[in-house]
Amino acid sequence: MTPPSTTSATGQAHAPVVEFVQRFSSTPRGARLARRLLLHQLDAWGVVYGSEASETAAQLVAELAANAVTHGRVSGRDFEVGAEILDGATLRIAVSDARGELRPPAPGVPRSATPPLAENGRGMLLVELLADRWDVLDRPPVGKTVVAELDLVPEPPPGSAYDTAGHSAC
Repeated sequence: MTPPSTTSATGQAHAPVVEFVQRFSSTPRGARLARRLLLHQLDAWGVVYGSEASETAAQLVAELAANAVTHGRVSGRDFEVGAEILDGATLRIAVSDARGELRPPAPGVPRSATPPLAENGRGMLLVELLADRWDVLDRPPVGKTVVAELDLVPEPPPGSAYDTAGHSAC
């Protein structure tokens, strides 16, 4: 069933919003499952498994889920992964955890330097590099949500005469 279209505050109709929300145990296994289920859902929505958008989304949810498990874990509390496609052009991934007081630096805020061979400390740097936009939001009554958005660019059909840059391959 197709979800109903949404209407903006100005009365302008928008394409339907498709949404996925699931809670996972705050464990490494839960983080892996979150990534796998999200990729399966994206494929069902037409973001083809193995495509550039799918691979980028996989990396984003892997980093955000790992952060939720590592830094946002509260005993007995799950973390939540949500995703939606807005207007058929933007994938929004949201990962929520129960630790609102432990927040990554806001987008654009300089970070302390992480040594290149450090075992941790690069997750949000990767999110910043891969996502077109991201932010940290409060999650009432407790916790935080890290949101990363990825602009979806239609990929040419397999075997078409256009390469990924949109130029003729002939």
